[in-house]
Amino acid sequence: MDFPGNLFIVAAPSGAGKSSLVAELLARDPKLQLSVSTTTRAPRGQEEDGREYCFVQRAEFERRIESGEFLEWAEVHGNLYGTSRAWIEQRMVDGVDVLLEIDWQGAAQVRSHFANAVGVFILPPSFEELEARLRRRGEDGESTILRRLAEARVETAQAPNFDFIIVNRHFHEALRELESIVVAQRLRYAAQRRAHPEVFRALGIDQASPGTRI
Repeated sequence: MDFPGNLFIVAAPSGAGKSSLVAELLARDPKLQLSVSTTTRAPRGQEEDGREYCFVQRAEFERRIESGEFLEWAEVHGNLYGTSRAWIEQRMVDGVDVLLEIDWQGAAQVRSHFANAVGVFILPPSFEELEARLRRRGEDGESTILRRLAEARVETAQAPNFDFIIVNRHFHEALRELESIVVAQRLRYAAQRRAHPEVFRALGIDQASPGTRI
């Protein structure tokens, strides 16, 4: 189905700056709403249930998989993460633009259900810089850092499967690029026709198909 709302998917290897970019984008753009994923991992720091994630036990997560409640789900770093299909669809029906902050596996599953979803992949400028960022944030032990670096090489190889690539050398530059992608998608012909059907009907172009691009 074509929904009035747009769906944006943002993925990146751990340490590339995805979460910081997404948080600032959401703070600046009230028309965007972050999808709250369900996970089996424990809360970190000041995270609250229902705000950053919905935290559940593994058995409950597996029950939801069996009942088909997830639009996508994946196991990442030993924990399960999933996105509610009903939650996403209802907000898009209501005309809300939804942003999914997920890994490349989840992105592939979402794209199989929503052909109009816009995929954005955040790259670090180098693996050396990625390692430096992981060490500076001081959240993980040595074995976890080494595992994340190994997984990053697998994850970055998936970049060609996304619509847009942002190299996060400088935060504010990368943020401007991410904002530009969101604005450009909203202005696409198909997106505007979904968002403003009354305008297209009034102008007699609601059934028109795009011809030769100008």
